[in-house]
Amino acid sequence: MQNLNADPIQADFPVGLIDYGMGNLQSVENALTALRYRVERVVFAPSHMDFLALVLPGVGAFGDCMKSLQDKGFLPFLKQWISTDMPFLGICLGYQILFEESSESDGDEGLGIFKGKVLRFPGGKEKVPHMGWNSVQIAKSSTYLEGISSGDYFYFVHSYYPDVLQKEIILLQTDYGGVSFSSAISRGNLLATQFHPEKSHKKGIQLLTNFLYRAKMARCSEKKAKQ
Repeated sequence: MQNLNADPIQADFPVGLIDYGMGNLQSVENALTALRYRVERVVFAPSHMDFLALVLPGVGAFGDCMKSLQDKGFLPFLKQWISTDMPFLGICLGYQILFEESSESDGDEGLGIFKGKVLRFPGGKEKVPHMGWNSVQIAKSSTYLEGISSGDYFYFVHSYYPDVLQKEIILLQTDYGGVSFSSAISRGNLLATQFHPEKSHKKGIQLLTNFLYRAKMARCSEKKAKQ
């Protein structure tokens, strides 16, 4: 059994794992609990914001994901959470839907948090989907990247990637099939990755550790401000 008594922030606030029916939640949950965080699966939009952080994993089609989130009432909640700079981690499809639209699902709007469109790899030079281990290059310094270096490998499974227009949010870059794409972005307490940190062994766990530590610091600051 987890002993969270030594850390009141971890004890007070669970990590909210958004379950909208399309993510491989178990591997993410396993990684979070291995790091000694309490995880709460969130099936419908909650009426409160008492989470240490929100994690949005995802596999499947862009349009189906947006429809599922809408049907479960998540869209206004997610936009409010992100707009107030609460700790948020998007993984794979949970990264892509932060953008305006996708060529995978014409006519379906994303959350529109960031400008840009999600595109498909052209194919031909390399197989699509992009599946397996690939390296990253650091685009900007960040506390999210403590213990992570250019050339480190992470695990990818995707056919689409965001064409990021706001260059200042690009955290990591990766090359595949003649395309250099943004494999991670960050802004404030938001982190989003195209790769799967929960499947990326030591470096993936390091990234999760960094994200959750920063989430705790943000929640500590908020708690002190209210005292």
